[in-house]
Amino acid sequence: MPSNWLFWILFNLFVLAMLALDLGVFHRSKHVVGFREAMGWTLVWISLAAGFAVLIYFFGHTMVGSHARPNSQLSLEFITGYLIEQSLSADNLFIFLLIFRYFQVPRHFQHDVLFWGILGALLMRAIFIVAGITLLNRFHWFIYIFGGILIYSGIKLFRQKDQEINPESNLVLRGFRKLFPLTKDFEGKFFVRRGLVRYATPLAVVLIVVETTDVLFATDSIPAVLAVTREPFIVYTSNVFAILGLRSLYFALAGMIEVFHFLHYGLSLILIFIGVKMLASSYVQIPIGVALGVVAGVLLISIFLSLLFPKKKQKAA
Repeated sequence: MPSNWLFWILFNLFVLAMLALDLGVFHRSKHVVGFREAMGWTLVWISLAAGFAVLIYFFGHTMVGSHARPNSQLSLEFITGYLIEQSLSADNLFIFLLIFRYFQVPRHFQHDVLFWGILGALLMRAIFIVAGITLLNRFHWFIYIFGGILIYSGIKLFRQKDQEINPESNLVLRGFRKLFPLTKDFEGKFFVRRGLVRYATPLAVVLIVVETTDVLFATDSIPAVLAVTREPFIVYTSNVFAILGLRSLYFALAGMIEVFHFLHYGLSLILIFIGVKMLASSYVQIPIGVALGVVAGVLLISIFLSLLFPKKKQKAA
């Protein structure tokens, strides 16, 4: 058990309490999440992440359970990891939008899919983080594999113009359909029982696609954060804060995602930069402040260019 086990427990209790508050109080009744409500929750999660960065600045050694680096360094690592995860989430939001459009999910059901999808994502990220840190600590040469994955993903994303959703190629989904018969309507639930037979609804199918898609996202995002820090508590908390804010960010930007058409180029450059940072880590140490500046700068430039040079379709609209 890690020496800072108490902070692991307290942080996860805080996460569970916030999720229970979200689902049990604010979204007890299914409704369409409007822009104002989504922006409010987005600001809440960003504020909580900023507050957590301040806590690390003052109590980082105790929270992390290590005195290897100063608190200011740990705080910068958290901010950089959070910003990387949040920026990569922007591309994920577009995929979620395509999934919901493909399955024609009503807006008032989308929140439930994202809520339970995020719970699964938290579990998967924890597994990926433990596996990634273990591999890097035991086998240093894995850093070159992770760096290569990030560079390959960045180049692939840079060349990718249009993203498509093809659920029929999802092996998990195909196996799921063999186990459960499907209803035609969404029903507002993931499963319904009719007589002695349990049916899966299209919402369960959408959830499976979202969950398995997030596994692919994790293969990029976890190595990206591990390039910044290998402190398990920092990697985990930065991931969790980014994922928890993903739902509200989706509803806030759902109608604006396609506006930022240069964003995927910026994300590809970030992935390539972090991949190069990992590959060169044995020879050149890039300060965390420089890495944070590069990530933030590339994001701002890609957003600015998207607004300065809108797509022709947007101009016509």
